[in-house]
Formats: sequence, structure tokens, C-alpha cells
Amino acid sequence: MKLLLNRRRTVPADGIAHLVRIDRNASISADAIVDAPVHDARPASSASSNSPGHTPERPVRPVATLHPMPAMPSQANGRVAHFADPGEIEWLVEAGALTPFRVFRAFDYSASLLFHAKELKYYVALYQDGTPWRALRANDLDAAQGIFYQFEQQAMRLADGQTRRAQLEAQNEQLTKLIAQSEAQAEQLRKALQRSATQEQAVTSRQHQVRREVAQLEAQRVAAQAQLNKVHRQIHQLDLAAHDGVPHLTNR
Repeated sequence: MKLLLNRRRTVPADGIAHLVRIDRNASISADAIVDAPVHDARPASSASSNSPGHTPERPVRPVATLHPMPAMPSQANGRVAHFADPGEIEWLVEAGALTPFRVFRAFDYSASLLFHAKELKYYVALYQDGTPWRALRANDLDAAQGIFYQFEQQAMRLADGQTRRAQLEAQNEQLTKLIAQSEAQAEQLRKALQRSATQEQAVTSRQHQVRREVAQLEAQRVAAQAQLNKVHRQIHQLDLAAHDGVPHLTNR
């Protein structure tokens, strides 16, 4: 591997520039190499000469390769939201300095996206029973909307119990109403069955009475018919007896 000598301007304590040996095949950053004025290179043997007026050079020192460092953003620029005092939001709301952009409410919990026009800032607050207990401040609307969505989801999760309770209360009330209606309908059916049974008994009793009366009348008819037949026979006999004393006349 061939090695080249490249001059690099360094600023040591003695102010003397040194030669640095650099690998030809190695990648070198442009910022790591700074060209310096060209000087005649002297052989190493001349450095050890004892000629008058000559200052001996110091040994070559290795110089670390410089690497570019990425620029780190400041903490203020990296954060999209900052903590806000809930009491400050209450004061701004009472002063009428905040304009509501979006509001979400779920039972005792709510989330609000508020705009402070005077400072061009956005406040997002999570409320419980109308009192803010979490609040953040953002400088742009997109970030504020993202925070609002998170607070909205949190309010929904916090209100899950109340949502379920409201559903169960409504279902229980509906079931109670259905039970009362069913019991009333069952009572009506019981009364109808009782009336039907009573009527059935009355009909059965009436049928028995009618059959008894029919049997009696049939017996009376038979007796009357027998008596009538007897009377008819008596009349016939009397008629025969009456005609026995009348002479028989012959037609001419």
C-alpha cells in the first residue's frame, strides 16, 4: 500500500507545522484536511546535522482524524408541547382570552382545544367535572390536534365505567318495565281463564238442567200421549155402544 505525505497545518504550542502520514486508500473528510503553504521537505539526516544556526526539528506527532459532528437541535425546538398550568387556563377562560376550537365530552370527563389569539398559542386541557386537571400548550395547530386526540381517547377510557353504568341502568329500567307489562298480561290471562272456567261451569250446569227438564218433559209427553190414547179408546168404545141401539137402514 502506497503512503503519501500530506502537509497539514497544525497549531502546536511551538507554532511549527508537521508532516502527517495519511493512507491513500482511506476516505478523508474534506473538513478534516486544510491545505497549508508548501515548504521544502528536508531529509531526516539533515535534521540531525550540527551546522551552525540550524534549529533541530521535533519528531513528527500523530494527529487524530477529524470527524464531522451532527448539529443537535435544542430541547426547545425538539418539543412540540409544553406543560401548562391548569389554573392559568381557568384564568384565561374566565377572562375570555381563549377560543374553543374543539370540545369533546363523555359524562364527567371532557377535552378542549383552546386558541389563545393574543399569543398565537394553543391549549389542550382534560377536564373532570368541569375542572381542568391536565393541560398542555403547543405552538401549532397540528400538534395541538394530536394532543387533543390523545386527551379525547383518555376521556373515553375514563368514562367507560359511567358509559357501562348508564347502559345497564337503561337496560334494567327497560327490563323492569317489561316485567311489569308481562305480569299485567299474565294477570289478565289468569282472570280470563278464571272467567272462562266459571262460564264453563255455568254452561255445564245449564246443560245438565236443560237435559233434566227435557227428560221430565219427555216423560210428561209420554204420559199425556198414553192418557190421550186411552181417552181415544174410550171414545171409540162409547161410540160403538151408541150405535148399537140405532136400526140399520137400507138404501133404496
